[in-house]
Amino acid sequence: MNILRKRINIRENNVNLNDRLVRRALFFTIYLAFGIFIAFIGLAIVSLFFRISLDGFLESLTTEVVVEAIKLSILTSFSSLIIVIALGTPIAYINARHRYLGKQLVDTLIDLPVVLPPAVAGLGLLMAFGRRGLIGQYFSAFGFDIAFTTLAVIMAQVFVSSPFYIRQAKTSFEDVNSEFEAAARTLGATPLSVFFRITVPIAMNGLVSGAIMAWARALGEFGATIMFAGNFQGRTQTMPLAVYSALESNLDAAISLAIILVTVSFIIIVIIKSLTGVTFFAPATDRI
Repeated sequence: MNILRKRINIRENNVNLNDRLVRRALFFTIYLAFGIFIAFIGLAIVSLFFRISLDGFLESLTTEVVVEAIKLSILTSFSSLIIVIALGTPIAYINARHRYLGKQLVDTLIDLPVVLPPAVAGLGLLMAFGRRGLIGQYFSAFGFDIAFTTLAVIMAQVFVSSPFYIRQAKTSFEDVNSEFEAAARTLGATPLSVFFRITVPIAMNGLVSGAIMAWARALGEFGATIMFAGNFQGRTQTMPLAVYSALESNLDAAISLAIILVTVSFIIIVIIKSLTGVTFFAPATDRI
């Protein structure tokens, strides 16, 4: 009887030992994956800051190519953001509140630029609005060319950034309790008044998050812009295009613009997380 108990204890100890070894191996594998991924992303970002000195960074900010690229990027990205908000808000609200024939097709077209290669988007815009394009040829007949102008930059940015705002805005409108809107209407509020005084304030955090994401996407646009608008300094050369061009002649300028874009991207993520209530250093709740 004692021998049997000893054998059972030995087996239980072996099982517990194997279980601990498996958990430790799993723990080590997970944290190794974390370390590799964080190092992969972090090294690519940190290397930019170590590659240039502070004096070199500040000096390159005064060069003509950097100054013009920053000015043009600010002008075009905010212009495209205004257009996206103006056109995207009613579209998002209608898709959130109403059903209509072809709604799924409209949703698909709205989301298409997210997965469409930017170069393909730029080529499509060129074929539609270029000098010999489907529509552009009629503008060209009156001496008004769209392609390879600042307007083309804005159009390319609107094309690629609009889904980020419309999708987020639609989700935010769907989260608004329709009973609040119905109660306001029973009190005599007009539909427009309900929208601006009830719906929009409740959905504001989501709308702002979507707008920031759309602006960030417009600011970082490259492929569609270079295909449809070209890469002309002072006219269509935004910061991403200036980074590409400066690699051949002025590496410090390229790195400086890259650092600006990285910094802006990081700040945008922080703002969006703050709006959505996500904290960077949340306390751990579970352990492996």
